[in-house]
Amino acid sequence: MRIPTIERYLARQIWGAVAFVLLGFLALFAFFDLIAELRDLGRGEYQLRQIFSVVLLGLPSHAYELFPVAVLIGTLYVLAHLSGNFEFIVMRASGLTPLRAALALAKCGLVFVVATFAIGEWVAPFAEEAAQRLRMQAMSSAIGQDLRSGLWFKDARSFINVREAREASVLLGVRIYEFDAGHRLRQITAAERGEYAGTGVWRLSEVAQTQFGAQGPTTARFAETEWRSAVSPDLLNVLIVVPERMSIWKLYRYAQHLAGNKQKTERYEIAMWKKLFYPLATLVMMALALPFAYMQARTGMVGLKVFLGILLGIFFHMLNSLFSHIGLLQNWPPVAAAAVPSALFFFTALAMMVWLERVRPIVRGIAGRLRS
Repeated sequence: MRIPTIERYLARQIWGAVAFVLLGFLALFAFFDLIAELRDLGRGEYQLRQIFSVVLLGLPSHAYELFPVAVLIGTLYVLAHLSGNFEFIVMRASGLTPLRAALALAKCGLVFVVATFAIGEWVAPFAEEAAQRLRMQAMSSAIGQDLRSGLWFKDARSFINVREAREASVLLGVRIYEFDAGHRLRQITAAERGEYAGTGVWRLSEVAQTQFGAQGPTTARFAETEWRSAVSPDLLNVLIVVPERMSIWKLYRYAQHLAGNKQKTERYEIAMWKKLFYPLATLVMMALALPFAYMQARTGMVGLKVFLGILLGIFFHMLNSLFSHIGLLQNWPPVAAAAVPSALFFFTALAMMVWLERVRPIVRGIAGRLRS
């Protein structure tokens, strides 16, 4: 069997397995999203048609997050199945060395790298924005964003402007314009900071309140006051674009903007490097699956290897998030915080291959001589 033929055979098997695993994961996550969205059924015009649309539009974001895990499980299943059927032994006898096997997987994995990058950079952000817009329109919420004056949204007879909102529960530069039943401006409230206290109450600090009455405008100042509103952090979460969902170019421009204003940029720089490294994680996952093809095949080993792949995939996902937080707390270089999880898994795969191909035969030879 020629090497190009083997490479094409491996690619077809792996692409099919990864697609099957990814579809299975997406179906599972879509079911969870559907259950979560059904809690808002009947709010405004948010009916089943809108709910199904929102769930479907959320699938690209899940696909981006799950791609490395699906690649690991799919590749591991194919290699374990080939090893269990002794097909991989025939491939090795045909000249498929570990280096050539790694190159074959790398060629196959380039499709996953491109797909992950495209989904994360263009498809998922667009679909997520469309889903949230549909959700808000169905719930009769009027929202305006991406304006130079900040974030705008409507609550009953009030229009609220927020200059900056890095967290959904903390607002900076809050202005509330309240109107009466005749659509006349009744009151303007300006606060330097607003913090959510729970149960629909916001605690405003450094407040200037101007009322427009028959006697003319009057202004009062307060160190702190409360503002009751239907606006909650859950609502704002869909309006504030978190760094992990921004494009690489937007992250770079925003980090430059923060640096120019002498503000912290680490969170956005880490998110930017993660967006760059995350597609390459698919290749790392394939490298991690390769050593399992060289392990001895026994009855039931395919299922065990797939289960191990699921655990490794979950561990990688958790480690990726953990190192982002550790990098922020310990002031690591952003590129290090983003690259360390993938680097750890790659060197683990390399160490496993060295053990299987070089160290294990020596250990077995020594053990055999000692027994004789």
